[in-house]
Formats: sequence, C-alpha cells, structure tokens
Amino acid sequence: MRKDVYERMRYFVLEKIKPNYSAIARQYGVDPRTVKAAYLRAQSGETTVVRKRRSRRSKLDGYQDIIEDKYTAGCSAKSIYDFIVEKGFTGKYTIVKDYYHRFRKVQTKKATIRVEHTIGLSAQVDWKEQVTMTDRNGIPHTFSIFLYVLPYSKFKFLRLTLD
Repeated sequence: MRKDVYERMRYFVLEKIKPNYSAIARQYGVDPRTVKAAYLRAQSGETTVVRKRRSRRSKLDGYQDIIEDKYTAGCSAKSIYDFIVEKGFTGKYTIVKDYYHRFRKVQTKKATIRVEHTIGLSAQVDWKEQVTMTDRNGIPHTFSIFLYVLPYSKFKFLRLTLD
C-alpha cells in the first residue's frame, strides 16, 4: 500500500471526515479500492506495511566486469556472450544483450555539424572518366560524366562527353 495514500487517509480519520474514494483515487492515480483499504486500515489503527523487495543474485554477477571490458574493446554483444559461455556462464543471450545495451545508451552521440550554404558562393564538381556501359545488343559505350551541383538550390547540371 502506498504510504502517501495511507497518510492522507489517516488525516481523514483524525478529522472524522468520510472521504470520496474515487476523487482521491484520481488524485493519487490509484484504484478506489486501494484508497478504501487505506481508509479502513487507518480506522483500525494499523500502521502501513512497507515491504522490501528481495534482492536476488543475477546470473551476470561474476561476468559484469568482463562484459564492460569487452564493450570498451569494441566487441559485439553476441561475441561477448560466446566468450562468457566458454567461461561458464549459464544464462541466456538476452540478459547479456540487455546489459550490453545499457552502456550504449550511456554513450553520448556525436553531434553532426550542418553546413549552411550561401547562395552562389559554393558548388560541387564531380568528374568520372572512362565509364563503360553495354546496351541491349552487347555493344560497349565508353564515356565520361561531368556533374555540377549547386548545394543551396540542389540544382544539378549533368553532361556526358564521349572524348
């Protein structure tokens, strides 16, 4: 049971106010039955029961350092899994992959710098020489290609030359 809901219900009990379970449930984002149970518990004088989660050993406990070292060396999750299986790992690939992806999320993405082009100040020229293509009849045709691109307008000028 949530402690904040229980504390609110204790306030209602002390002030002798009958609460609107649905309104309080909407306010705290819980089910109205949870609010009612907290109210009944506060009326009877019971304290809240705080349950602690069991801490379980993970199958990765002995292998986390190895996974981190292999990740920094640039190994893939599958290769790390194959490596630790040889060392005696009994778990499945999925938990290794999920642990591996935690590091990838932490890694910062490199920024991409966008280059803005001013009108008429830049252009890109590409020249490809001696391109040979064959037609349907199997006759080869050799030509060169000249490409001129204006990056601001994305205008392209293409010229095929035979010599």
